[in-house]
Amino acid sequence: MSHNTVLVIDDSATIRKLVDTHLSSAGYRVVLAASAEEGLELAPKVQPDLILLDHQLPGTTGHNVATQLAESETLRHIPVVISSTLRKKAYVEYTDLDNVVDMLPKPYTEELLKTTVANAIETAAMIVTSQSQGGAVPEIINALDEPALTGNLACFGLRELLDFLNNGRKVGVLEVEAEGTRVRIHLEKGRIQGVYAQGIDPALVEQMIGQLPPSLASLAAVLKMTIGGRNCAEIDGFVQLLDQKVLDPRLMSKLLRFQAAQLLRLAFTRDLVAFRFEVGNTANSLHKTLPLEISLLALLVEGAIFADEPANQQVNITYVRRAIRGQNLDRTGLSARHMKVLNVLTDPKEPEELAQTLGWDIDEVHQVLQGFELAELVERRKNAVSGQFVVFEPNSDHAHDIRESLEESDNRYSGKVVRDKLALQLVLKRSVPHTLVFAGDEPTSCDLMRRIFASDDPRAAQIKRVVMTSRQDVDWNEELGFHVDATLNRPCAAESLFQIMDQLLAGQNTSHDTNTHDHQHGDYTAAGAEA
Repeated sequence: MSHNTVLVIDDSATIRKLVDTHLSSAGYRVVLAASAEEGLELAPKVQPDLILLDHQLPGTTGHNVATQLAESETLRHIPVVISSTLRKKAYVEYTDLDNVVDMLPKPYTEELLKTTVANAIETAAMIVTSQSQGGAVPEIINALDEPALTGNLACFGLRELLDFLNNGRKVGVLEVEAEGTRVRIHLEKGRIQGVYAQGIDPALVEQMIGQLPPSLASLAAVLKMTIGGRNCAEIDGFVQLLDQKVLDPRLMSKLLRFQAAQLLRLAFTRDLVAFRFEVGNTANSLHKTLPLEISLLALLVEGAIFADEPANQQVNITYVRRAIRGQNLDRTGLSARHMKVLNVLTDPKEPEELAQTLGWDIDEVHQVLQGFELAELVERRKNAVSGQFVVFEPNSDHAHDIRESLEESDNRYSGKVVRDKLALQLVLKRSVPHTLVFAGDEPTSCDLMRRIFASDDPRAAQIKRVVMTSRQDVDWNEELGFHVDATLNRPCAAESLFQIMDQLLAGQNTSHDTNTHDHQHGDYTAAGAEA
């Protein structure tokens, strides 16, 4: 089986797909370029063994591209095969170029394509060395069906696209392109069944092999064959051994799952160019025998855990759960252990706090959070230490409204919403917030505040105090027995809270003996501030 790389420069998506299908199945690594500019950019990166170049390209010709290749010290040795419907008329233009070794007339058959490519690669060095020293015709035969869905990923993400297909339980293959590599994701029954890649850099494959867990290290050679997703004699042999119980299917399933996790992580961390979805595409024989039946979330978490990258341990970072709207909620394959992270992330927490709560190593916490972040279930926020707040709201509906308001805010201040006495005490024990907002309509809340601010703890004196209430004309200083800095309508909205904090941080309010609730200023007012 060949392991040569072929760069295809052709503006026809159908031609690119046809060549990719036929040459990939023959064992070639195929890298695709839709324009001359893209091809010239990819050539020095992938250093192909052969370039299959279209004669007629948008805004230029194959002759111009071949000339630029021939003038490059690092690319001039690469053989070029010209493909054109003009046949001999086109080939005459290239007689002065040493790197052009053959012509592939359109339309061509699969067999002619393979024969031409194989012959050009085999004889290229001799030909290049020898040359350097001394009307409308259909392009293809039996064109492939057009994809059911195709486009670019400029306005939405890969997770959204996968959710759309899985929620609709579509059966087929989603192919996404990133930096010359095409990742193919097989979907069925609302889940991922297998992930493969074509045009993948061999160095990247070696990197993935280096990340194999010890239990799979002996299957490194197998990964090199399975990663392309091709049907070939070796793969068919594996399937036969699995059927005969000679190979352990559990071990092969783990290898395919590792492969899927690594390739999905690659797709989610690269700049994607385009996508195409082929309905009802038949899976390869190994895929049919060992379907993964796994969720996107589980694979993204595993990909983060297996990644040979240092965990992102930025200081002063808080993680929060994102509001789920239309996402696929399937968590099949996600371990109960890792699910605990979402269960305890009911309010914003720092990784160190999560590690302490779960009793985990901090690196594992960072890795799992990274997987959830790629799946867009959580997001990180930078803590603004000078503007931290705590909202004490015992009412569950009010607390929910405040959290939703904060989710949709500009997040210029960070903080927590807590509902019970123990949670509040834990928060105040860990750090001193700038502002403490509490429900003034709840007797238990007021009693708790009296105890906190009546203590001799000097830290309590540093905290700005804001009361939430639906009552008017109340002298809160007299009722509570301590000074309050401002009032808010209950439940409060994030923007109203942030405006109060803007004033307090700017020093617009000092210790006053009176407190007003001025509806002319919306649902908030600073105590003693001028109307």
